[in-house]
Amino acid sequence: MVDSYSLNKDARALEDAFFAEQNRKLLDQLQEAARTAERRTVLKAALEVEDEALVDRLMELGMNVESVVAFGLVPLVEVAWADGEIQASERKAILDALAAKGAEPGGIAYQLVQNWLQAKPDRALLEAWRHYASALGEALEPERRAALKRAVLDQTRAVAEAAGGFLGLGSKISDAEQAVLDELEWAFGE
Repeated sequence: MVDSYSLNKDARALEDAFFAEQNRKLLDQLQEAARTAERRTVLKAALEVEDEALVDRLMELGMNVESVVAFGLVPLVEVAWADGEIQASERKAILDALAAKGAEPGGIAYQLVQNWLQAKPDRALLEAWRHYASALGEALEPERRAALKRAVLDQTRAVAEAAGGFLGLGSKISDAEQAVLDELEWAFGE
């Protein structure tokens, strides 16, 4: 026969195990919420957008910081190479954008961009970007697609304007750079 002391001890052990499991689940939920909030903050900063719904939708689609950084940097590099060489002001604008996205000097993204600034990336990189932008555009609601497109093109246009035209005269954006901007815009579809 079981005495009341043993029964109470077993009941307490059961309660402890139950509440430990509940606490573990709550702690896991809290940690996941913190990771999600951090990811949202980093994505907002990397995209340079304030649209919470857009960031949430991109997170639902599986975009991570690395894909956002690559997605934002490929157009900058492409427009900088549009005229066949990268100007010092374009290089600075790209590196400033890279820093704004949180890339650390010596980090993988930074090294990758440094390589792209030394030698023009293969056309396949832009093609991959265009396919990704198109698929992403199809997955987003029209207003979210427009916000993402605006963010990417505004950053890219800033790099195109960085060179300032020939001797500071005329249009700040060359015909070759405008052609790249048009191609990037077209990739988002409408």
